This record gives sequence, C-alpha cells and structure tokens, in this order.
Amino acid sequence: MAITKTNFINYTRCPRYASLEEIKKDRLEADISYSDYKNEEYENKVQEIVDSMYETNEESGEEVDLVNIVDRQLEAMLDYYKIVEQVAGQISEKTFGGKSIYAENTKDQECFDFSYHGIKYICYVDIYNENDNGINIIEVKSTTSKKYIELMAGHKKCPKYSIWEKINNVYYLKDELANYDLEKEMPLEEYEKKKEKLFDRYDLGKYVYDLAIQRYFIEHEYESTNTLDKLANFHYYLAVLNSEYIFDGTYVDNKPVYNPDSNGNELITFFDMTKITQEYQKYVDKDRTLLEQYLTNLDASPCPLGKYCGYKKQSGCKFFKPVCGKMIPPKNSSLSYVHNSHGFVKDDGTRIKGLELINEGYINLMDVPEEWITKKNHHVQRDAYMFNHVYVDKEKISLGLKQLKYPIYHLDFETMPCPVPRFRGEWPYIQSPFEFSLHIERTPGVCDKDKDNIVFLAKTHNDEREDMIKLMLKYMDPNVGTLFAQNVSFEKNRIKELATMFPEYREDLMKLYDRGFDLLWLVNTNSKMYMDLGYDEERAKTFNFYDKRLSGSFSIKKTLPVFSDLSYDNLVVKNGTEAIVEYANYYKMSKEEYALKYQALITYCKQDTWAMVEILNALRGLVK
Repeated sequence: MAITKTNFINYTRCPRYASLEEIKKDRLEADISYSDYKNEEYENKVQEIVDSMYETNEESGEEVDLVNIVDRQLEAMLDYYKIVEQVAGQISEKTFGGKSIYAENTKDQECFDFSYHGIKYICYVDIYNENDNGINIIEVKSTTSKKYIELMAGHKKCPKYSIWEKINNVYYLKDELANYDLEKEMPLEEYEKKKEKLFDRYDLGKYVYDLAIQRYFIEHEYESTNTLDKLANFHYYLAVLNSEYIFDGTYVDNKPVYNPDSNGNELITFFDMTKITQEYQKYVDKDRTLLEQYLTNLDASPCPLGKYCGYKKQSGCKFFKPVCGKMIPPKNSSLSYVHNSHGFVKDDGTRIKGLELINEGYINLMDVPEEWITKKNHHVQRDAYMFNHVYVDKEKISLGLKQLKYPIYHLDFETMPCPVPRFRGEWPYIQSPFEFSLHIERTPGVCDKDKDNIVFLAKTHNDEREDMIKLMLKYMDPNVGTLFAQNVSFEKNRIKELATMFPEYREDLMKLYDRGFDLLWLVNTNSKMYMDLGYDEERAKTFNFYDKRLSGSFSIKKTLPVFSDLSYDNLVVKNGTEAIVEYANYYKMSKEEYALKYQALITYCKQDTWAMVEILNALRGLVK
C-alpha cells in the first residue's frame, strides 16, 4: 500500500477517515454503528454510508459522487495556479542561487519515499533547490504571506511587531536570528503564543504541517539508506504569494511578466520553516503510528466531531456533509445562533460551543436549554422558530429608511479572486471586478427592472476596468444619492481599490464610497447607526427583522425568498462561483457558447441588484 502526503494528512484527521475512504473505494459490506440526528444509536450496513456518498441525477439518471465533486472554480483557475508554481521556481533561483528542479507535472518533480511496516510513504517536492550551501526543500502554496506576517505581538501600550523578520526575500522567525533583541519589541511569552499558532495543523499551521510531513518522508528515506549525514545541510521553506507585491502591468506576448515591483518586492516570498518542521517531527511520528492503527482496524464507527472536520472550511473533510455531519439539519440547527463563536455557558459554569453541541446531542436550535440563552437576538431566533413568529421592529426599519438619500444606486460587482495579479496596480487575490449591475431608484419604490438597469461586463480577459469606471460615473452622480448594496463593504472596497489604481477618477469614486449604505442595516441592524439615532445599546444591537427561514443567516440567498418570489433556480448562472467559472473560461468557449454564457452572466448580475430593489420595497410595505 502506498501513502502519499495528501493521504497522510487526510487519513490522520480522525479514526474514521481511512475506513470511509476504503468503504467508498471498494464498496465493502460490513456492519457499523451510526447515530442519527436524534442521537439514537442503531445499526446500519455500510451500504447506507455508501448510498449517502452517491445520488442519482434526476435528469440524466447518472450516479453522482457527492464526495469527490469536481471543484469547477478550482478547475477554471488552474492555469493561474500553474503560474504560481512556475514563478516560484524561477524566484527560488534568484533568492537562493544554485539550480532548482521544479515541474508542472508531479511525475517530473523530485521524489522521496521509504517503506515501513509494509506501507510505502511517498512524496514529491515542488521545488528542489541545490546550491553551494546545501539543499533547500521548498513547498509552494497559493496562499499569501499576510496571515503569517500578521502574527504580531508587543508590549502593553506599544506598537506591535511581527514575529517574522524579512531578509533578502526570506522571512525568519526572530528567535532564530543571531543577536536579535526580541524582548525590545515584545514579551517572550507573547512571542511564543503567536509562534504556537504555527503548530495548529487545522488552522494557520496546516501548510507547515504539510511541509513537516515532507521532511519526515525525506529523512526516513535517508535513514533507510544509512545516509543521514547528508541531511545536515537541508533547509525547508514555504513559498507563498507576497501580499505586499503590486503588479506594474508589464506584458510580453500578452502574458504578464512579474518583475520586482517599485518597492523591490517579488511576487513570491519564502518562510524559513527549518527549525519549526524539526519540532514537528515528533507529532508527525505519532500521527504515522495512528495512521497504521486506523488502516489496520478500518473502524467506520462514528467518532466525535471536532476541529479536524473543517466544518464550513474549504479544506474541510469531504466526508463531513454526506456522512459524519449528516445529522446536522440544514436549517435551524444548534449551530444557527448568530454571532455565537463563544458558545453557551452550561449550568456547571463550563462553556460549550461549535461542534461540541452536536457531540453532546444538542442538534436542533431548540435543543439548547433556554436557561443558557442570554442574548436578545438568540431569544428572538428561538421565539421565531418556536411560535412560527416573524419578528419586526417597524420603528427602527422606518427610521432606517429615512436615512436613504435618492436616487438609490443598487450596485453589485462580480469579481475574479485570481491568485496572481492580472492588471496594473493589482496584487495577489485582489477581488478584481469584471462586471457590475446597477439599478437606479430615483424615488421610493419607482424602479423598472429593465429600463432602470445598467450592466457592464468585460468582453475579454484584457484590462477593461477604466471602461467600467467611466460607465459607473456616467450613471452614478457622486454628489447625490446613496450607494446601496447587501454587504456594502464589499462594493465600497472595490470602489476604493479602483480609486487607488486610477487616481484620475479618485475624487468621484471616493464620493461614491462615502455614500455607502447596507441593506442589512435595515434587515439585521447597525448598532452604531441606531445608537446615533437615539436607541439604547440593546435595542440598537437587536435585529430589525427575523424569520425562522433565515436560519441565522442574512445572506441575500436567504433573505430574498423571505421577501420575494424571485428565484435563481432557472438561471443559467446561479451564483457568484458559477460567474467566476464562466468568465474565467471565456477563452475555452465556442462563439455560440460565449454568446450564451455572456448573456447568462448579465442576467445573473442583473438579478442580484433587482433582488435588492424587491427586498427594499418589501421592507417599505412591511412598515406602512
């Protein structure tokens, strides 16, 4: 049996993963115990688990794998991720010197393996750099440096400093630098607390753990060949996108050239993880022992849910939704209480939160004991659910509506979160706008879906941002009215970024920025605004509106069905992810498909702003 690095990471998540993977792979038949959402134990055959991983498409009749669903967004962005790896290889030679081995195809990369207890462990190295000082093992990750740099600490009432120091495009932990006066910047205790976050394999430390597994495999290969002495000059690095890099817009043959920016920043920067991956080895070794136990036992019995499930994270376990977390209802579960990251205080004074609630049998919203509920909004949620009651604070909504200035510009951007910057002035993972829809409501309730709508959609992957700005400013008067959106901070941030990159339009764009108003301030609340309008703190913080159908979420996809019959179900493009996919795939389309998808993108974005018009009208009707 061969275990790759990815297998190692997944199989050691929990005692159950390896057996579920084998069940899915082989469709074995065996008896296991399983707990339903009522926390009642009963026996099921493995086939029931298998069935939960597959369903039949009603239209085609084909079986759909619910576990290994193709990530269309990742697939559409794959070419950009390949650029990251290619540029990382090039910059590694500039940074470290010597010669780097890197390749687009995994099979052409440097490979290490060893065998233990009948299992072959194997890994491929993204970049194998050899220079006069030794060998550098470099793992490329399409994340940014920001999350690491922002591990900061400082003395009380003093500035905070990062725990990293950058030297020649490489970040080093400050306690590893000779003669560095660390205590001048921060207490050692605070430094260690921040550094400890790098050891959380399910959060900030997940890529460090990944690299540590590589190191484990590499060192055990050398150990198996009695050549451990060769490891003395091995160093281990993470290569990530530099969050401080600004693209200067240089293109050659229609392809971006990522030269150092005006501040000398490279697109890729490196973090020295040599010592920290050494500290990780004892944990990796324990996990390897557990992995062997899991593969030997292949016990598919349920185990407690936990951080390793990756609940609501993109990197979450693929078995969570279809199998392990299947007992969690999609609506109004105990996890639906808003702003509840700290959980509840139990009768004995201990705190319970997150998936601990599910483990202890508190599955549904009403399962949480009423005496644990201390927040007004949580009481509102319970009452709405228990009595099928819609909570409305008409006075607050009415006063909020009076803050709107006309015309109202209902605005929505569609953006491309590309790992590498595409246009001048952009940086890694900027939300680069390629489309907007605008509905203009000149007087309360007077707005035509078609006549009062303007849509801009880029026709190519070339830089069309200035044309976008010109069209916006043609129809949006910066001096009057209200910039209106659901989660308006997103639209405001895009406008602010455009103002920075196109200074000739900065004054007008920033006037629009200053006129932002969020639809959620009327539905949910804005405590500062309502306190400024004279409400006490508790009422200012309390929802303006709540319906049990919201299930703790105020996203437009949840609020729209409550206020309108408008639906996305019949659209060709139904959500933001699909919009990204279609735009990213322009160049792959036939002329006919392009025309169809181009119009579908216009229709989808137009629906987003019309949805806001309908919700706003519904709120007006609610408080009449």
